[in-house]
Order: sequence, then C-alpha cells, then structure tokens
Amino acid sequence: MNCEVCQLKELEVEHIEVREVLRCILHTILFHRALGLVRPKDVDLELFDITYVQCGDVEHEKKINEKIDHFIDRVEKHPNKKNQICLSFYEVKNKQATWFTNKVERHYWEQWYINLNTVQHPKTHSGKSHHSKVVVDPGETASEERNARRTALESSLREVLFQIIKFVNEKKDHVPPIPNLDGVSFPYEITISSSSDSAFGMDMLKRMLQTGHPTMLS
Repeated sequence: MNCEVCQLKELEVEHIEVREVLRCILHTILFHRALGLVRPKDVDLELFDITYVQCGDVEHEKKINEKIDHFIDRVEKHPNKKNQICLSFYEVKNKQATWFTNKVERHYWEQWYINLNTVQHPKTHSGKSHHSKVVVDPGETASEERNARRTALESSLREVLFQIIKFVNEKKDHVPPIPNLDGVSFPYEITISSSSDSAFGMDMLKRMLQTGHPTMLS
C-alpha cells in the first residue's frame, strides 16, 4: 500500500509556545481525517489570533495531551534542538497465526511530520552607544523583538494549517475504506524524535517502514 507523507513547514518556537502550536496542528490533522459524525469544537489560541477545530472527542484530547507532555519533557532535557512529531495513520492486518503468536501488522498509509525548532532567545542587553547618548530600554527592545517574532510565527502557523488543508484536498486516493471501529478517527499513533536521535529524518523512517517493524515507531 502506498504511504503518503507530508512534511510540514518547520516552525521556530519558544518553550511557552510549544503546547498551543502542537495542539493546533495535531487536532487540525485529526479533524480532517475524522470519520462519520463529529461534534466540531472551535478553539481560540491564547498566544495567536488563530482559531482551529477539534473533533470534540475525549480520547483524542487525552492522547494528544499525553504526547505533548512527553514532547515538552524532551525539550526541557535537550533545549535548543530540532524536534519532530510524526502522526501516522494505519490499517491493522492480522497475519497468519502460529503456535506462538497471533501477529498483528500495521500498514501505514499516511504520515504527517511536524517539525519544531525550539529555541531560547537570550535577553537583549543594551547600553550607551559610542555615537549617541540615547539609552535603549532593554525591556522595551526585548518586548518588541518578541512581538515581531511571534507575529512571524503566527504567519508561519497559518501557512502550516493551509498546507494541511491543501494536502487533504489533493491526496485522497490512498485513503483506505472506513474501518468498522468505534471512535471518530482512523487508527493512528504519535511518535517523537529529535535531531540527536539516530532515527531522526526521513531516510531512517523510510527504512523502518520498509523493514515492516512497526515496534520501532511506537
């Protein structure tokens, strides 16, 4: 089965922005891959002038929050590194049972790579210029820089949301038949890696899929 892959635009975020950005992106993807009837829930971001839609499913919410907690924990332990979250949709196939096992295999049909570069911006220090007696307020300068950076991030986040919508509208042939399962979504998993991991990057992940060893992705 063909597995479609979408690499979302890399976003540079500060620690305080990680949770909102990830919740926005993950819920947007899941909403667009929702099955049947859902109870759409509009959510306004606190840090950005953006509204996104959730499926209104408690299990989705719990699973996403747990993964984001793991991601933030990784960021705290390894600051100033690029990190990646992969949201993978799959089908479950039961392979022929043996005496020892009833093997279940996951066939991945779509993967979304969310790329975040988590940074810590140093506080701006300023003093008197050699050519001027004007003293710049360091607090004011830092605030202006942060506002400009956050405005740029908001614009980039909007681009990512449009990228998701464009991909969903254009890529449809690979979506499998709707499974007879409870819940509002196709089966999915969320995995985390960072630039320090040997598994980071598309080449290694593609090799994992080719070996048919889904446990390496869980």
